[in-house]
Amino acid sequence: DRPPPVRTVATRFAPDPERLREFAAVLASSRSPVLVFGAAVDRAGGWPAAVALAERLAAPVWSAPAPERAAFPEDHPHFQGVLPFAIGPLADRLRGHDTVLVVGAPVFRYYPHVPGDTLPADTRLLHVTDDPDEAARAPVGDSLLGDAGLTLAALVDLVPVAAGRPAPAGPVDPPPPPEGLPLAADALFAVLARHWPTDGVLVQESPSSLPALRRRLRTTRPGSYFTMASGGLGYGLPAAVGIALAERDTGRGRPVIAVIGDGSVHYSVQALWTAARLRLPLVVVVPVNQQYAILKSFADFKHTPGVPGLDLPGIDLAAVARGYGCHTEVVETPDQVGDALTAGLRADRPTVLPVPVSTDVPRLL
Repeated sequence: DRPPPVRTVATRFAPDPERLREFAAVLASSRSPVLVFGAAVDRAGGWPAAVALAERLAAPVWSAPAPERAAFPEDHPHFQGVLPFAIGPLADRLRGHDTVLVVGAPVFRYYPHVPGDTLPADTRLLHVTDDPDEAARAPVGDSLLGDAGLTLAALVDLVPVAAGRPAPAGPVDPPPPPEGLPLAADALFAVLARHWPTDGVLVQESPSSLPALRRRLRTTRPGSYFTMASGGLGYGLPAAVGIALAERDTGRGRPVIAVIGDGSVHYSVQALWTAARLRLPLVVVVPVNQQYAILKSFADFKHTPGVPGLDLPGIDLAAVARGYGCHTEVVETPDQVGDALTAGLRADRPTVLPVPVSTDVPRLL
């Protein structure tokens, strides 16, 4: 029998032209617009259009809270950072803007409950999404269904240049990280940033050290940052294996580095066996603080310190990684981290690098 014909399906769709013109008119007449971009911009290949629209409007750009992908070059002067994942603090960041355009993200993704208004008073929200459920769940604003990349490109053609509006000031660079051992999370990620390959892909699942990671290790190319969308643990390590496999088998060959916390890594640690069997040149950096620090942060935030079961002493992660067939090395100093990362990227099998880090519990917000 002849094999069945291969079918293809185009999944991108353009926005409604009339609603699109309405959005463009609102942006053109806005006194102080602000842009919030989410993961669908990256999925749609929309970085160039996102940059063009931001520059055309002279508007500041925020990443949507808790994003699973990066949607805008984080070294661009319009980029302000990642919005906080709580109602009141997020609205505070948007204060002073009369129009908020959210593209490719939910409105909004929250973690702790901090009461407040979803938006500042007299602020209008415009929402572009390719997900009808996401549009239905939005508590405020007017939504437009459409592919993020196609919609942004169309808005660039419709919105006039904001003459006379000064470009926004970019975020202030963080101060030098603290010195000493064990490394602070900021110090670890500052080292990684210095040794990061130009075309490197980051997969992260280290919740308690995520603010430090985002401060120090900026994503500047599309398709270079991946994490879970739901907040559930166990995604990062197998996702890194899958991305490394795709990079090898497609011939792109971009280096893949995973940053997985020592609590998160055990949710799907068997992915190391797959990486070893496939001889993937994946580097897994594991900040080891011997605790579920994100849950301690949440407990402190809710004034319930001393929650039991959040410490993880006595786990020999190097032995676990070795048992699965990975090269592994405990690294403690900045020089050791840099040298081991460089060597791991040149290896022909996965490398697991446990890094003892400070046990200080960071603030949740």
